[in-house]
Amino acid sequence: MSPIHGLYAITDPGLTPDERLLPAAEAALFGGARLLQYRDKTASQDQRRRRASQLRGLCHEYDARFIVNDDPTLAAEVGADGVHIGQSDGGIAAARALLGDQRIIGVTCHGDLALARAAAEAGADYLAMGRFFPSRTKPQAPPAEIASLAQACQEFHLPVVAIGGVNADNAPQLIQAGAASVAVIEALFGHSDPADIEAAARTLSALF
Repeated sequence: MSPIHGLYAITDPGLTPDERLLPAAEAALFGGARLLQYRDKTASQDQRRRRASQLRGLCHEYDARFIVNDDPTLAAEVGADGVHIGQSDGGIAAARALLGDQRIIGVTCHGDLALARAAAEAGADYLAMGRFFPSRTKPQAPPAEIASLAQACQEFHLPVVAIGGVNADNAPQLIQAGAASVAVIEALFGHSDPADIEAAARTLSALF
């Protein structure tokens, strides 16, 4: 089975500040998250390096994949399993040159099949599409149609990750459309109690 499958947890500095980051991440992993992305655009480089190293170790304890957001250099430094890049983060070729062929490179494609096609042709390992539902963590992200998700899943021989306001109630329609994975932020880390994060992760993981 592809490593891009099941629940994909994404941290958020507002929901998982420094003292909560590791307990929250471990709760999500214990609940069944198969991938964890470290996303923090506000911390210093030293803080990000330290936190990424800690999260990498934690993910490997749970046999989950650790992905760094937007920063191939940091991903290489800490030995992450891969990187997730947007449309303005240097491109797949530059990330591949840093990380090599064995690491995962995921690419944000919004709801745009042309972007997805370009990413697939450039060697992406997965395509991230969304936002499919209203999102409080990324409210400005352009909306995407589930029909575009279904078409991408049929057209490209790559795992597609669905993102954007995903929770246990709406995730089934994304999985039914073909999503190999759903990326979740607030429906996991919006909970303050690690026990509630774990329970939410178990519910979402069970959908697969």
